[in-house]
Amino acid sequence: MWLSVKNFRGRPSRAQLELLLVQHTAALRKLSRRLLKAQDDERRRVARDLHDHTGQTLAALKMAAASLEYKLQRNEDTTGVLSDISALADQALKEIRTTSYLLHPPLLDEVGFTAAAQWYVQGFGERSGVNVTLDFAKLPERLPTEIEIALFRVLQESLTNVHRHSQTSSVAVCFLYHPEGVILEVADSGRGIPAEVLQRLGEGTADVGVGLAGMRERLGELNGALSINSNECGTTLRAILPLTPGADISTRCRDYATFPVPPVPQFEERSAAL
Repeated sequence: MWLSVKNFRGRPSRAQLELLLVQHTAALRKLSRRLLKAQDDERRRVARDLHDHTGQTLAALKMAAASLEYKLQRNEDTTGVLSDISALADQALKEIRTTSYLLHPPLLDEVGFTAAAQWYVQGFGERSGVNVTLDFAKLPERLPTEIEIALFRVLQESLTNVHRHSQTSSVAVCFLYHPEGVILEVADSGRGIPAEVLQRLGEGTADVGVGLAGMRERLGELNGALSINSNECGTTLRAILPLTPGADISTRCRDYATFPVPPVPQFEERSAAL
């Protein structure tokens, strides 16, 4: 809202402030509805995965158990059935573990953001077929829990957007640490974001979607910032989170990350601070 106020020349009038308040209240209500819808969609997806995969595996396990009981009653050889039961049980455990890990990786609680991010990136590459390169700074100590969670969710959403929209075969994930703050970059070599869409994102007038809005809200709660740079060579999303009050580490980004390929002169780089 403050950024919108600055767009007015001179001191904004009471009517202008009231109009801004109405607009931003409506935007918050719209975001709330979209977040609830996203929550319902996520629950529906998890329910479908459990039914279609784990549910079917457990149904097969139940049939195998019935077959085992039948063979035992007739003193028949049960070696094959026992082998099937063991394999089905292992498959069900794997499916449940995968779903649980995707919702909230235990590694995030146990050993921190770096290990959880590396595990997630590896799995993303295997599932999507996208080649992912990692450049992770070594942390001298664990980050605060709320910052680790925010970074991990930004990473998840960023890679999901890369897979859905960029049409790229490669993406780089970079993580920079400084005592005053941390920077997470996700950069692809895809088709980029159209200039008019990126402009609307920067102005806050575009329907940015629940994922991008969620990232912005998470970072904003921690006094962080989210920005996107894009051209025909690719798109770079950058999340910045301070570790000390009042820290400004955004200028350090200029010497960090070498992916995607530096802009070719005839391509105009486009950026938006969200």
